[in-house]
Amino acid sequence: MNQAAAKGTLYLVPAPLDFGCNGETALAEVLPDGTLRQAAQLTHWICENAKSCRAYLKRVDALHPLATPLQQQQITELPREVHKKGDHGGKGHASFDARALLAPLQAGQDMGLVSEAGMPAVADPGSSVVRAAHDLGARVVPLVGPVSLLLALAASGLNGQNFAFVGYLPQDAGERTQRIRALETLALKTGQTQLFIETPYRNAALWQALLQTLQPGTRLAVAAGLTMAQGQVQSHSVRAWQQLQLPADKHTPVVFALGA
Repeated sequence: MNQAAAKGTLYLVPAPLDFGCNGETALAEVLPDGTLRQAAQLTHWICENAKSCRAYLKRVDALHPLATPLQQQQITELPREVHKKGDHGGKGHASFDARALLAPLQAGQDMGLVSEAGMPAVADPGSSVVRAAHDLGARVVPLVGPVSLLLALAASGLNGQNFAFVGYLPQDAGERTQRIRALETLALKTGQTQLFIETPYRNAALWQALLQTLQPGTRLAVAAGLTMAQGQVQSHSVRAWQQLQLPADKHTPVVFALGA
């Protein structure tokens, strides 16, 4: 028997981008029916946060009845160390070994991996789970759904042929300024678009640092509340942005992008 066929399949289940926002987007408007139907069939989950996972499954259940009642779904949270140190360690920390979380998969049970918003393992925890599934010889299937980074990049007008996602910038003001200057230098020298994010309540501080640090001619794109009714994407030179306001409040997730 084929090794992968004897095991379950790990499905990467995207979630809507409205986590933490004021209001929700109808699932049917942002997720294909095939993704929702597959999610409804799963009964074993690995997630970023159990509470938000249950809330998401409740929304799925309203469109496609869950194979097992919500109270009986087997939901496992990724350990805190993964949230703090990342899936792949770094700074002297060992990479997280997620194989123990995949016991149902090894027993032939399909499993779902989900984050609080968007595609799991992209700008969110979960890549260690995907890697472990591959190492165990299991099939990994990414389902179709919103990925904020790519939506922002496509709508930015910046270089979509050469880009990098650099995660969060430093919180310390001095270190943040140095990081912004380094990213700008790289973008202007190579043409590589630089994408980054911030916790929504820190958006305003990052915004001010960008306007104070970047050169006037550098192009800066802001994608706020993507897929939401009030969502918008604006892309201007820093010089033009000086006359505008950040199109987001402290609850709205934003993807920032800078380039030539």
